[in-house]
Amino acid sequence: MTKKLSLAEKLRSGQPVITAWSLLPAPILPELLARAGYPAVTLDLQHGMHDFNEARDMLAAIALGGAHRIVRVPLDDNASAARLADVGAECVIAPMINSAKEASAFARALKYPPVGDRSYGPFRASVLSGLSNEDYLERANTEILSLAMVESREALDALDDILAVPELDGIFVGPSDLSISMSNGEAVDPNGEETARTCAMIAEKATQAGKISGIFCLGAEKVKEAVDQGYKLITHGIDAALLDSAAKAALGEVEAFVGSVEGDRATY
Repeated sequence: MTKKLSLAEKLRSGQPVITAWSLLPAPILPELLARAGYPAVTLDLQHGMHDFNEARDMLAAIALGGAHRIVRVPLDDNASAARLADVGAECVIAPMINSAKEASAFARALKYPPVGDRSYGPFRASVLSGLSNEDYLERANTEILSLAMVESREALDALDDILAVPELDGIFVGPSDLSISMSNGEAVDPNGEETARTCAMIAEKATQAGKISGIFCLGAEKVKEAVDQGYKLITHGIDAALLDSAAKAALGEVEAFVGSVEGDRATY
C-alpha cells in the first residue's frame, strides 16, 4: 500500500496543493468540497462565520472527506492556533504578521519543546491523523505547519527577517490586504500588476529561504500565475461563492422553459 503523504511532505516536495476556502459554518460543506476532489480545505476563522466548536467538527468532516485540514485563525490569537492544532489542523495560517517577533511567537505556539512552547494534548489530532499519540508527538514539529500572512507594507519591510525565523514553516500572501496597504488605502487591487510583481518577489524570497509559500487567488488565471511564481499552497474556490454561482447557474438552466424564476433578493 502506498503511504499517504502528509500536507507538509507534499508542499516541501514542491507539489502544488489547491485548497478550497470555507466561510460557512456547516460541517457538511467542507466534507462535500473534500469529496469533490479538493486536496485541502481551509476554514477561515478570521473573516468566516465559524467558532471553535464548529471548526472542531468541520476538521473532522474534512478528514472524513479525505482532504488535508487547514485553518486561518483570528487576528493575534496564538492560543487558538495551538488549540485548533490539538483538534486536527495540519496547517495554521496567522493573519497580519508584521515582524519576526510576531512570526516567532506564532510559530512557537505550534511547535513542541525544544523548538517551541506548545503544550501537550493532541488526542483528537492523533485520531484524525491516524497516528498514536507518541507518533504524533514525534512528527508534529515537522508536519504541523505554521504560515505567517504577508499582507502589509510592514510585513514587506520585515520580509527577510520573517523568513529567517527558524521555527516558521512559511508565509501566505493575502493580495487584497496587501494591495490596500501598498496603495495607502486607496484601492483593493488583488489582481493588479503591481500586486502581481510584489507577490512574485515574495515567492522568490520564500523559495530562497527554504520556506513554503502560499497565496489566496481570485480567478483560475491567477492560480496559473501563482504556480509559475513558485507558490505551493494555493487557494481557489470559496464555499459561499461556489454555492452562489451554482444556484444562479441552476436557475439559468430552466429559465428558458419556465420564464424568469428570479425571486425577491434580500438586502442587508
